Amino acid sequence: MSLSLRFHRFDLRLKHTFTIAHDSRDVQPTLLVELQDGSLSGFGEATSNKYYGITLDRMIEALESIRGVIESGEWTTAEELWQLAHPHLKDNPFAQCALDEAAHDLVAKRAGKPLYQYWNLDAANNPITDYTIGIDTVENMVRKMQELPWPLYKIKLGTADDQAIVRALRKHTDAVFRVDANCAWTAETALQNALVLKELGVEFIEQPLKAGDWEGMKRVFEESVLPVIADESCIVESDVERCAGYFHGINIKLTKCGGLTPARRMIEKARELGLKVMVGCMNETSVGISAIAQLLPLLDYVDMDGTLLIANDPATGVTFDYGRVLYAGENGTGAKLR
Repeated sequence: MSLSLRFHRFDLRLKHTFTIAHDSRDVQPTLLVELQDGSLSGFGEATSNKYYGITLDRMIEALESIRGVIESGEWTTAEELWQLAHPHLKDNPFAQCALDEAAHDLVAKRAGKPLYQYWNLDAANNPITDYTIGIDTVENMVRKMQELPWPLYKIKLGTADDQAIVRALRKHTDAVFRVDANCAWTAETALQNALVLKELGVEFIEQPLKAGDWEGMKRVFEESVLPVIADESCIVESDVERCAGYFHGINIKLTKCGGLTPARRMIEKARELGLKVMVGCMNETSVGISAIAQLLPLLDYVDMDGTLLIANDPATGVTFDYGRVLYAGENGTGAKLR
């Protein structure tokens, strides 16, 4: 095995300014990690993130520091490499994620199988993905929905007019709605909003309160007429157990938890605790989105619309048909650089 580690940096142009409760951006820098072994290459990805202090340079520096470990080839599974790398990357889960996705892609390619089949998963009943509508004027939010008719929309909220926004959007579509407050509400607001949102065809609320407000979340969990899903309250593996009794489900982000390896353990733990499971994305290219797709048979919900929100995807991989995810005809995750 003659492994070589390579990096590819890209600035992803977003089709629309992407606004959530605590951030707004037009360009998303991303790092693609390549593990090359002869004629085979495994690809993984992690985006930069201001909120978590993660830059492309920080990720590259972290991975360069263990180049010897990675290229030594003293691992045969992605899980083994994750364990070898983790002591060095525990402060940079984004870098660990990109490496882990690349390793999974490569290992499945060596086995000559799509990754989900390598894991012995059945993709017959995969959930469909939502399409995210960021905070904007109501007119622009309606326009974004009309640009891409979809059976399931995730509406970003966290404004003074959240109920009015959802009421206005509902006039233009029969699609199922999910809402994501990105920590912007109080317990009282969440409970009031839930009553109205349920009538407007909303399926669940994601992260209504600030991540540390466990007292408030207990009340919302017990009294809300809609299910609540943890996002910012569930970052790493140890958070899953903490969320039981405060949320009805969790949203796992591969970049935040450190890749597919810990994500699969988080899913298993959530199932033991009776929690619903969702995986979300971070405006990744087809590399990161195709990695998420491998987990679909294990999920209740998925938010993997990243490639639909960018104008210059440097890779190919999974595609979409009105919310349904279509796997690429390649082994591994199915992702390739253009």
